[in-house]
Amino acid sequence: MNENEARIRKWRLLLGKESEERWKQYGSGTDKLLSDEDRLMDIALDAIYNADAYFSYGDGNSSGGMRGGRETSTISRWLGDIRSLFPPDLVKLVQGDAVERCGLKELLFEPELLDAAEPSVDLGSMLLLLKDQVPQQSKESARRFIQRIVEEIQRRLADDLRRSVTAACKRTEHTPIPSASGLDFKKTIRHGLKNYDAAKKRILPEKYYFFAKQQNNAAKYHIILDIDQSGSMGESVLYASVMSSILASLRTVKTNVVAFTTEVVDLSDKTEDPVELLFGFQLGGGTDINNSVKYCEKLIEEPKKTLFFLITDLMEGGNRAALMRRLAAMKEAGVRVIVLLAIADGGAPYYDEHNAKHIASLGIPCFACSPERLPELLETALKGGEMRQFEGDARQAKKSVL
Repeated sequence: MNENEARIRKWRLLLGKESEERWKQYGSGTDKLLSDEDRLMDIALDAIYNADAYFSYGDGNSSGGMRGGRETSTISRWLGDIRSLFPPDLVKLVQGDAVERCGLKELLFEPELLDAAEPSVDLGSMLLLLKDQVPQQSKESARRFIQRIVEEIQRRLADDLRRSVTAACKRTEHTPIPSASGLDFKKTIRHGLKNYDAAKKRILPEKYYFFAKQQNNAAKYHIILDIDQSGSMGESVLYASVMSSILASLRTVKTNVVAFTTEVVDLSDKTEDPVELLFGFQLGGGTDINNSVKYCEKLIEEPKKTLFFLITDLMEGGNRAALMRRLAAMKEAGVRVIVLLAIADGGAPYYDEHNAKHIASLGIPCFACSPERLPELLETALKGGEMRQFEGDARQAKKSVL
């Protein structure tokens, strides 16, 4: 691109798509000068600065202000995209204009309205994207709003998650060492039925079976959640954070939570409070999945007792070939690797299809799972069961959760 073409490209991006017709009048169409990234940048800016001054992004849907639902999810994706397209100072400027021009200010900058808003995962994910822009007087309202979403997810999922882990971790190993508290009544009775004394109406076991004691209540399984923080991940991050906090409260599993963009942050020490964990995420920006998986490899102590969840849209900006090698090596070592794809726009999976197919070809489950089936998925994964039953139902089942 020569100097004159670079100047035309710059002015085309500044003036927006409405200027395209004028360029053509002078015999100088600009479409050929715009790269794929330029076009995404143009769409992102046009959503805020077009002449009609309403929010329209990606699929042509518009919102004359903030109403929730799909419009909220669309704005969440837009917020994530501008973070990856522009430097931080410019992102703050564009977000500020979006708040002013699209009606977000009424919802996010007025505590009373935010307190009165109906909790939704879509709106919660957008609020997390904008959390650094929320003024001081609204910060507590923002936390209360996220807390309400967390409590609703916990109400629906917590008991089932705990039951699923308990079921998967039930004692099955036996020992010849007698222990009254470890007596396996069912097995002892089942094997003793042949020695039933009808006169005394008693079972006379030839052998007693005892469960092996778990020393110091040590965790039987190690669960690692490696969570993408890119712009499309808002809804998935909400569910993953609540799931992480519930798992961290259980003694039978050891839980690590790692978040990443191009940098990696270990949030394992924040799992006691899911709201605090959520506010530890920095949604938006680039993606280096390989770098994060490399970090998680260091956390693995016993591969065959480790369950590794990679929660991502697979839009890899790092070393794709190295990522595939690491995932394959993990699986080969005995780690149970599962890739959970991003859920966005009302439950539809959002991800890089090429990378997903490659991972699936390695024999690694790679799919979007509806939130309400997470407990069942976790139990099946811990027991080493078949994962295919969870594929393909994300959109339908997600509607029943929030």
